[in-house]
Amino acid sequence: MAGHSKFKNIMHRKGAQDKKRAKVFAKLGKEISIAARAGEDPGFNPALRLAIANARGQNMPNDNIKRAIQKGVGGDTDNFEEIRYEGYGPGGIAIIVEILTDNRNRAASEVRSTFSKNGGNLGETGSVAFMFDRVGQLVFPADKADADAMFEAGLEAGASDVESDDESHTLICDPNDFADVRDALAEKFGDPESAGLEWKPQNLIAVDEDAAGTLLKLIEALEDNDDVQAVSANFDIPDDVMERLSA
Repeated sequence: MAGHSKFKNIMHRKGAQDKKRAKVFAKLGKEISIAARAGEDPGFNPALRLAIANARGQNMPNDNIKRAIQKGVGGDTDNFEEIRYEGYGPGGIAIIVEILTDNRNRAASEVRSTFSKNGGNLGETGSVAFMFDRVGQLVFPADKADADAMFEAGLEAGASDVESDDESHTLICDPNDFADVRDALAEKFGDPESAGLEWKPQNLIAVDEDAAGTLLKLIEALEDNDDVQAVSANFDIPDDVMERLSA
């Protein structure tokens, strides 16, 4: 997508929120621990390899990663399960919430309450997922390479799409190829600014400033929940509105 689409808006906003590093690393560690239940060697455990790549994309220290792996291998995460909630926010915006929890009832109650308190409605599983594509996404700073070089390297590594602007290079790939694509590009350009699996909206919905303010409060409240691993939505907010709301 060109320009500052919803997808980039939410990623930039999330980047700002990720300064709460302890909470971010805790969520990443949980993801690694769950994946490590199937084996501690990432060479034979694609899920763990992906989780580690995602953590490194957020600059999680190696010691934290190792502790999270050992926690999973030790069986300390046997009660955790992955759940996806779907619903609508203000302005009819579709929202996907990814959960990793040891208490399904608590998670469901808290997510439902957060939606209702912030102008949204929780829907059934599958009610909005069809509006998104599951993709691997990597973001590199613009100064890592020029657009042509990144495009060529991305396609050679297995990316399906490469978009560049003045700030960054964004590469999209099939989720099953994500770890290989990330490793190939990291070897050439260093670690990406961010990397992971994302729900990429097929189309974006413009929202006015009033709806945008409430919507961003909803997303922020969801992301602040310890059980929530990720939040995706299909909104498009103009840069000037984002600047006013973020001030």
